[in-house]
Amino acid sequence: MAGSASKSFTLILLAMSFYFNSSSAARATPQSSIEFIRTSCSTTIYPDLCYTSLSIHSSTIQTSPKLLANAALNVTLSSAKSTSAKMSSLSRSHGLKPREVSAMKDCVEELSDAVYELKKSIGEMSHAKKSNFRMMISDVQTWVSAALTDESTCTDGFEGDAMNGTLKTAVRGRIVQTAQLTSNALALINNYAFRHG
Repeated sequence: MAGSASKSFTLILLAMSFYFNSSSAARATPQSSIEFIRTSCSTTIYPDLCYTSLSIHSSTIQTSPKLLANAALNVTLSSAKSTSAKMSSLSRSHGLKPREVSAMKDCVEELSDAVYELKKSIGEMSHAKKSNFRMMISDVQTWVSAALTDESTCTDGFEGDAMNGTLKTAVRGRIVQTAQLTSNALALINNYAFRHG
């Protein structure tokens, strides 16, 4: 009797150990998550920026292409919002030439459109269903592409020598980074679409 009880106990221990090992294996380890982000970012145009902006979200992303694309969109939206706020504040600076004020105001408008398009993309990604995946991903790709175009249009207003060099450098630096984040987000969305399809 004691022998069969110890066999049962051993079997229960084995079953429990198998259960805990398999359930922990199902969750991504921090290292595999970091590696997934690094590998995914290597397919983007700005892989270093992609990795540094997304690796801090590795515990949320794990190894999910969808969560990676979502994180990239949220990081991009945050950058676009803060850039827009900074531009709005700079546009009210004293001593700007009329052309600079005009370029800043145009830029604020373009960035406002980009923020709207990125918000629409994030909202659409959260409603993804298998039945409408193709249409959803197409809409998201269109909106993110439009945001990228808006950001590029914003930098165009600061071309030429008529602009204040310090202002031009400050503005272009911020917008270029936001545009690069947007480009990376689009690449990761495209990867997600490819893997899903």
